[in-house]
Amino acid sequence: MTTQTTQTTHTAPAGGPTPAREALDRVLERVEDRLRGHLDRERDQWATAVTGHTSAVIPVDAIADLVHAGGKRLRPNFCASGFLCAGGDPDDPVIVDAAAALELLHVFALIHDDVLDDSPLRRGKPTVHERYAAEHRAMGWRGEPRRFGEGVAILAGDLAYVLADTLTADFPAPAREIWGELRAEMIIGQFLDIRSAAAATADMRLARWIAVCKSGHYTIHRPLTLGAGLAGRPDLAPAFEGYGVALGEAFQLRDDLIDAFGVSATSGKPVGLDVDQHKMTPLLTVAVERDARVRALVDEGGDEGWDTARLRELLAETGVRAEIEAHIDGLVERACAALADAPIEEPWRRILTDMAHRVAHRES
Repeated sequence: MTTQTTQTTHTAPAGGPTPAREALDRVLERVEDRLRGHLDRERDQWATAVTGHTSAVIPVDAIADLVHAGGKRLRPNFCASGFLCAGGDPDDPVIVDAAAALELLHVFALIHDDVLDDSPLRRGKPTVHERYAAEHRAMGWRGEPRRFGEGVAILAGDLAYVLADTLTADFPAPAREIWGELRAEMIIGQFLDIRSAAAATADMRLARWIAVCKSGHYTIHRPLTLGAGLAGRPDLAPAFEGYGVALGEAFQLRDDLIDAFGVSATSGKPVGLDVDQHKMTPLLTVAVERDARVRALVDEGGDEGWDTARLRELLAETGVRAEIEAHIDGLVERACAALADAPIEEPWRRILTDMAHRVAHRES
């Protein structure tokens, strides 16, 4: 496999460079090198594992293709920011390993999430399970193409999980504890997400908890506290929790709006999947509680699925979109307020404030 140039979209603040921003950029550049080298070494190990066969590299290539396709690198950004604003040394290799591990963990989650959601696209390209189901069909192999494709995706995701964990070998015990909490929260949140969809549970408290647990904690809160912990500053945990939990909810609510009202060409993935998969997101839960027509449509969907087009029309008519937008704005204010008295330097307060606005108001 030829290593591609990673096209990342770092959540960087506007304006000219500052010493803090330059330090963060240097760390993030090293993270890209670490990801590339880690995957290349893994591929080299399996390239000659079976004489005359190179198929053992397929799971590694599936991971590498997704990593090199780019992305926002939110988790590495927040982890490195937490480390540096806590006084960590930008040349310390542990923060590079931690940030790279978070990105590989994210790839694990994306690959498995695409199977759970039966999504055909990720970052503008076929998802892993779709790609290998298509290969199965093209080769005329035995068995069911869908099951083969999903099997490849599950195993590639598992390998990404393993490769992420190997980068945490030098974590001190407190950081290992945060790493464990982060992974467990993400998986339990994902389970509750698919369960509430199956049961059509319109419970706002549960919907908000799922949003924060499966996405907010592992995207913002835990990466920040992991970085600060690696820098030896556990005292920053309360401020980062206040910031991360509020911004994490805003992040997931933005995802809900993008899915309901966005454009696939912009997001790089199909829109409307949450509706197709009967996901009881906070957005839909509010609409169900407010509008009898939405409640009836959800109740009548059953095994045949919801009328997606009609449901999107009703979501627009109910005014719930404006309500969620206002709630996002309030969450961003709450997140930034949590930093007001945090014992961090002003340049980092500005960087994290800018990141909050960019994350909450993104278009993809």
